[in-house]
Amino acid sequence: MKDYISVIIPCYNVENYIEKCVDSILNQSYKKLEIILVDDCSTDNTYKIIKGYEKKYDNITVIKNEKNSGAGYSRNNALKIAKYDLISFIDSDDYLDDNYYEEMIKTMKKDKADVVVCDIYIKYENVEGTDIRSYACANKNDKFSYIHNGLAASPCNKIFKKEDILKYPFPEGIMNEDIATVLPILIDAKKITYTPEAYYNYIQRKNSVQNSGLNEKRFDLFKSMDILMDRVKHNKTTEKYLKSIVFNQITLFFFYVIPREKDKAKRKKYLRKFNQLSKKYNLKQNNYYWDFLESQGMKHKVFYKTLLSANIKQFYTISNNLISFYDWYSNKVKKPIIKDNITMDDLIEAAKRQQSLKDNKYTISVVVPNYNYEKFMFQRIYSILYQNVKIDELIILDDCSKDNSRELIDEIEKNISKYINFRKIYNKTNSGTAFKQWRKGFEEATKDYVWIAEADDYCDNTFLESIMKPIIKDKDIVISYADTAFIDKDGYIIMRTIKPEIDILKTGHWDHNFVREGKDEIHDHSYLNCTIANVSSVIFKRNDYTKFFEEAGNYRQAGDWLFYLYVMSTGKIAYYNKPLNYYRVHGNNVTSKTKKQKHFDEIVKIHNVIEKKFGLNKEQKKNIKDRYEFLHKVWYLDEK
Repeated sequence: MKDYISVIIPCYNVENYIEKCVDSILNQSYKKLEIILVDDCSTDNTYKIIKGYEKKYDNITVIKNEKNSGAGYSRNNALKIAKYDLISFIDSDDYLDDNYYEEMIKTMKKDKADVVVCDIYIKYENVEGTDIRSYACANKNDKFSYIHNGLAASPCNKIFKKEDILKYPFPEGIMNEDIATVLPILIDAKKITYTPEAYYNYIQRKNSVQNSGLNEKRFDLFKSMDILMDRVKHNKTTEKYLKSIVFNQITLFFFYVIPREKDKAKRKKYLRKFNQLSKKYNLKQNNYYWDFLESQGMKHKVFYKTLLSANIKQFYTISNNLISFYDWYSNKVKKPIIKDNITMDDLIEAAKRQQSLKDNKYTISVVVPNYNYEKFMFQRIYSILYQNVKIDELIILDDCSKDNSRELIDEIEKNISKYINFRKIYNKTNSGTAFKQWRKGFEEATKDYVWIAEADDYCDNTFLESIMKPIIKDKDIVISYADTAFIDKDGYIIMRTIKPEIDILKTGHWDHNFVREGKDEIHDHSYLNCTIANVSSVIFKRNDYTKFFEEAGNYRQAGDWLFYLYVMSTGKIAYYNKPLNYYRVHGNNVTSKTKKQKHFDEIVKIHNVIEKKFGLNKEQKKNIKDRYEFLHKVWYLDEK
């Protein structure tokens, strides 16, 4: 029974999660499983629930510990009765995709490996659209890749041989016990293999052990590290792995866990304790620490470097105050939206994910106009590919960029075109305006709806899903858009919503979702000012808009407003009240180079068009007059 698996699940106070966990195992396409549930003296209904499973299913066994002893003891206890040579550990608040074991075993047997690993989806409880994929390795054939990884010590996305687990049993009565068991197994393994899919769903809940806040037990990390060091000292290859382990398990604990403690008095105590326990590891001499600093933006780099240096020098008050300032700065002033270290491998995985999505009721063309935005290209394409709905066509338009955009686009095409419908179109001469590229995008698009996704912007992964919902219900919608937040050149929020800027009359109109006739929207709101902040926030129904583009193309600054007006006048408009689009403000934005007088003149011309095409009443004319006075004042148009 070499291909049978013993699945071990330690349980403690998980009455709200355990059924989903166990059901995900019972529903596996692979059936050669026994399930051992170990209750660690739960004080809720966990034990009652799992006993119910034991009565109903022959392949489920329940053990109850005599006293609360922790996950390490529970796993070791289950290993004593495990029948099979292969072992899988699952946390009781997590769950699996239905083909987890089938794919893992297939890969393990094919590669004749000692350990098989898969990627993990980290999912935050009660927060939609925040799934984060944690990659198990960077190079399948390199053992170091499995160890130089933040979740390398997790036993839950792996299948082991029982003999290896028994060689390195879990330390009991301490936290972070995984470090002393999983990492020695990985270091000793002759062969580790990897299935590059995320079949394991790791739930982050506020009251879990790892997220329950900082306390003395969290420093058991150092006990586990001591056990690890002792267990691998016989291995001659250990040295090249230890610096990576120290960085991932200790240095990152210092940077990411200790700052979570909000009580400054307690945090200062923990800073002192950390320094005492970590001295022997010479953290500043670790080359992975320096690599980490180089990967950070300037402000973050200064923070991490100063924090560690101050703490090593025992300047605990300084390091404590630095954390408080950084916390304030990160949460109140700056907040990153999407990671800035996206790789080609990330794009490939996102493209594969796109390929696996179900077809939509309506097809979608995504057009990415680009000019000299090489440095933002990975973020933009990643945010498109990671949408929760199918993209039927991705077209990149390059307007004679002078940077390396085209080389990068060529490379992206080579890597992802096998998974998605990808086209690139290179202009022979620069078009002169972004608006001409919009028009070209519509001419090239072949699907039902068109999304003009500017190359320097990006979006939430629920963007398309959210703005397509009303369209699926109402085919008369010609424009559907979401609220927009503004980000700086580094991707940090500088304005969390555009609503105060577009709701000039303070109507509260954009404080809720809506679907309405486009002409009514023009009459009530869009006659006064452009109420769609950024084209990247919009999906359009594909129609022949040639005449609209020709007229709007005569404007250099405000043509987008006129174009939106004309399109919305042909049908209905829908709005989603959440900032799912992120518009990047930097020196290269067209709007940052606006000549204010010319812009004002175009606004006046568009108001004349609106009056002629749609009509303006007395109140609307008064609002327009007040608007002109305001713009004259804030743009200093009356000054010589």
